[in-house]
Amino acid sequence: MKIAYPVIFTQTKDKKDTYLVYIPDMDGATEGYGLVDAIHMARDYIGSILFNKSEDEYPAPSSLVSIDAASGEFSSSGESFVSVVDIDMGAYKKELDNRSVRRNVSLPNWLNQEADKAHINVSRVLQEALISKLDELKMA
Repeated sequence: MKIAYPVIFTQTKDKKDTYLVYIPDMDGATEGYGLVDAIHMARDYIGSILFNKSEDEYPAPSSLVSIDAASGEFSSSGESFVSVVDIDMGAYKKELDNRSVRRNVSLPNWLNQEADKAHINVSRVLQEALISKLDELKMA
């Protein structure tokens, strides 16, 4: 699921080009060095808050026009503006959840022996086959 939240960015006047980031719908803050990093950090903050929630538990995004940059957490620290940061939660979760899980797979003995002789990593072959199959299903 893709979702977008309004975010208040405040550019400070320091040598690192720091942007202070406030996400009103989550009452949370982060920072980045340069605007690109600040957007990345905002996206990561949003993703980490939503990571263990179901889609129906996501806070509803405020409308962009209802957010006043001057009322932001860091408005006294520099020049502020409001923008939208989006995140694809499916991709975010996929990127972060690469832990291995154990699955019990049954193979004929002869096939297992041949794979061992050929030094084939059966787990890797299964992963590649599953990825390929899922890609086929997405294109169908």
